[in-house]
Formats: sequence, C-alpha cells, structure tokens
Amino acid sequence: MDPVIVVGAGPVGLALTRALTRHGVPVLLLDEAADGEDARPARTAVLRPETAAFADRLCGTPVSAAGARWSAWRTLRRRRPAHRQELGEDAPVHLPQHLLARALRSAVDGDGLARVLTGTRLTGLDQDSTGVTVHTRGPGETRHRGSHLVGCDGARSTVRKLLDVRFPGRTAVERHAVAALRAELPWPGEAVLHRSPPGGREALARPLADGVWRIDWLFPRGGELVTPEALLTRIHDSLTTWCGRLPPYELLDTGVHTVHHRLARRWRTGRAFLAGDAAHLLGSLGTQQLDEGLRDAENLAWKLALVRHGSAPDALLDSYQAERRGAVGARLRAADQTLPLLRSGGAWPTVRRSLLPGTRGEDTLLTDGHLGRGPLGAPPVYARSPLTPPAAEAALPVTPPGAPVEDIPVTAPDGTVTGLRERLGGDLLVLLIAPGTGVWDRKHWMGAGLMPRLAAAVTALPVRAELLVAEAYPGAPAHTVLLIRPDGHLAAAVPGVRPDQLHACADIVRGAGSTRNAASGGSRTTGTSGTGAASANGARTSP
Repeated sequence: MDPVIVVGAGPVGLALTRALTRHGVPVLLLDEAADGEDARPARTAVLRPETAAFADRLCGTPVSAAGARWSAWRTLRRRRPAHRQELGEDAPVHLPQHLLARALRSAVDGDGLARVLTGTRLTGLDQDSTGVTVHTRGPGETRHRGSHLVGCDGARSTVRKLLDVRFPGRTAVERHAVAALRAELPWPGEAVLHRSPPGGREALARPLADGVWRIDWLFPRGGELVTPEALLTRIHDSLTTWCGRLPPYELLDTGVHTVHHRLARRWRTGRAFLAGDAAHLLGSLGTQQLDEGLRDAENLAWKLALVRHGSAPDALLDSYQAERRGAVGARLRAADQTLPLLRSGGAWPTVRRSLLPGTRGEDTLLTDGHLGRGPLGAPPVYARSPLTPPAAEAALPVTPPGAPVEDIPVTAPDGTVTGLRERLGGDLLVLLIAPGTGVWDRKHWMGAGLMPRLAAAVTALPVRAELLVAEAYPGAPAHTVLLIRPDGHLAAAVPGVRPDQLHACADIVRGAGSTRNAASGGSRTTGTSGTGAASANGARTSP
C-alpha cells in the first residue's frame, strides 16, 4: 500500500503524520533538515484547549503539561490596571515550540507505520489518477510514490510553488521584538497585556513553565531597527515599570517576530494538499498560527483515512478546503478589519458594532483574541460545511452543528469514565444522553431501554462508530443522540433513536449522503424508560 507523503517535519507535519498512522495509514515524512527543531525558548506556541488535547492524544503523554496554563488574564493601560479576568479549564496552554516538536517526533519515531527521511529536499512532483510521484535530493532514493501528498513545508513551501498555487496577502502587518527570560514578575501564572506602556506602544508578558516568561514588544511597521541595545532598553523599562525596580533576571533568548497575513488560493490540487504555514499565515491581535495549523492536521487526517480505507468517496476531501480555508479566511478578515483601527486610531465604534456588539471595546477584542474567544480566537464552526446535515425538524438547544462539542464525562466502551476529548481521533462517536446511568450495573445496560435499538443502529452505520453514554450534555434533553466527528465537531443532534436519520447523517459526514434524507425524521423511538451505555467493546462496523 502506497503511503501518504508528508513534506515538512515541523509541528504540523509531525502532527499530521502521527494522526494518520493512528488511523492505520502509512506515511512517508520528508524532512529537509538533518536535525530536529532548534531549542529556542523565545519561539513558543499558544494552544487552545481543543488543540492542546489533540497534541496530548498524538503524543500519548500530556505534552501540554510542559507548558503553562494561565491562571488569569490582566490588562494594564499606561501605569494603571484596567481589567483582570480569572481563567479556568478553558485557559490556553503556552509552551516552547521545540518541546512540542520533540514530543511529536518521539511519537512518530516509535510508530511502525511512519518512515522519516531526513536531509531530503523535494525537487519535483507528478500526479496521475492513482497517486503522486515525488522527486527528491538527498541520501538514498530520489523517487518516491504515494497515494496523496500534503505540503506542511512552511511559508516558502516548495509544494505550493510546484503546484503553482498563489499565496496573496499582506506583508509585515506587525513587528514584535521578543525575549524569553527568567524572572520574578508581580503576577505569577498570569498573562499580562500592557497597553500604552511608558516608552512603548504595547507589551505582552506571558508565563511559561519554571519561572520563564516570553515578552513581546510591538514596534512600528517599517520603523526603527530592533537592535540589541533597543531590546535591552525595552526589557529594563518594562521590568522596572512592572516591579518598581529592575529585578534580577536571566535572559535566555531573543528574536524579532514579523507577522504576515497570507492565504493560499487553493488548499487542494488533485491528490496534493497544503496545511499549516504552507496554506496560511496569521498572527496579529492574538491569532495563533500553529494552533490553526494543528486544526488543519486534525481536520485532514480523518478524512484522508476514510478515503484510504475505502469508507468514503474522494469527494470527502473537498471538504478540507471548504472548512479550513473558510475558517482561517474568516479569522484573517476579522484581523484585517480591526488591525488598522486598533493600531492607528480611527472609527472604533464602527468596528465595534460590526465585530463585537455590546462589548467593552478594544481591550475585549484583544483579550478574546489571545484567549481563544470572539471573531479573532474562537474555535471554528463549520456551519456551512458540505458535511453538516441540515437542521432536523425538532431543533435541539445544544452545540450548533459544525461546532466543537463540550468536553464532558462519558462512559467509554470498557466501562471507565473519561473526558469526551479523550475519545476523539478515531472513529465517529455516537453519544447517548441518558440521565441515571451512573447507578446502573453495566452488565444490564445493553438490554435496557433504548440501548438495543441504538446499538443496532450504530452497527448499521456506513462508517465505523463508537457508542458512548453521558449523564448530561448542556442543553440536550434526555435520550438525545449526538453524532460527533473524529475531530470533535458536532455533526448532528437527533432527538431519540432514529436509525434512518442517524444513518443519513453519517452518510453526509463521510461525503456520500443526501441532505434531504438527513433532514427527514426517519423512524423514531422517543423512549420514556430505561437507559443505556456502550458494550464492552463498543458498537462498531468494519469499513
């Protein structure tokens, strides 16, 4: 069986490789570098809870534990506190990028389905009706054959150039000086946005693990050079302002971060795809480039796996561009509309009404961007996706179709209780909301109430699915059945057990169904007694 060829062994390429092999798909990973990711403490990643959970599943260990989950977000304006917000389980995870890359690389190296070629540069590619042939320069073979190819090879992507895909956008929309240092600041565990600090425009201090902070200073576009002297001046001024004096500190790393906004015209060309920096560049106002790249990998992996295993038509792969390019494009539009007004003054009320009606204003928009909320940061909702069935006749007040599901406790096939996110990344999930299951003896569940009919419906689905049970889900009445995609986005919420409707929705999710059939009620069982849960092995069908 020909592998999927992944070009580029940064975090996105490694994540995609590992996600595919977890689905049983062999991968050939081409790494132009001879060594792994450089250890740069000032090069960090902010992961939203969903993408942090995705990284943990891929690595098999809680890699997010190597970072810092912020306890609060604080905004200062000039020398005075403006706002402070406590953060809970939905706080982002901040960690050095090289630690994430190393954990992913370790997982890939230990995977028998992944083959990594280091020091190998892509020089050409050809496609035909059955696969992709790539030509490389490096040690060993110079010609490789795969079923599909994914370019995760960065902003200067060779794959994108060979596919002749345009990469329009804006260059150098923001410029930041960056430093990673170890020091004791007055807000342990808190992220701090300092607007209009003395001698500067904006400073952002975000904690990492072990007493390390990453600090970003906004510099004017095309203005003064960020010299070592200028950076040291910013460090001294900021630390003195925040602490009342210059505290002892250890400077670990420095750099200059220039933000570009670009979006590839096409993310799919035949059997070739783009992901991560090769497909998009963003990063202003709290938007997170690597976070979006990991979402690309998670979205594409399960779709490629279904097509490779013969469980879905090739048309399913078109939804990758429709969903991910649409989501990143919306993020870029929000940033491009807001950036000039926040940075240079202007008609703020206009952008406030269009983007954030009823909010506090500028500080809210910046805070939401960094914390993963609002138009700049909230997880994507694929409401207009070709994989989202139309609303059923009985609308349920739950998570909107196409949005990420809540991470609630669920009963897994082996009878243990886990978080819902821990079950993602494999088959489709069918989740029954059944209050009272906690007091039932599991050996009686499969023969009680709705379970025999639901288990039979899950077994008959056109793709493999795992049956789970939860005591409750926000807004969902008892006996609601949720159909959840492997990437954690809700496909459909069905009131009661309706095998025909559930089957039609699953068919749409695999890119082969009719929206008309999914909208119809199908056969139904309202179910007024009994509950149920998964069998010992889960209810599954073979592809």
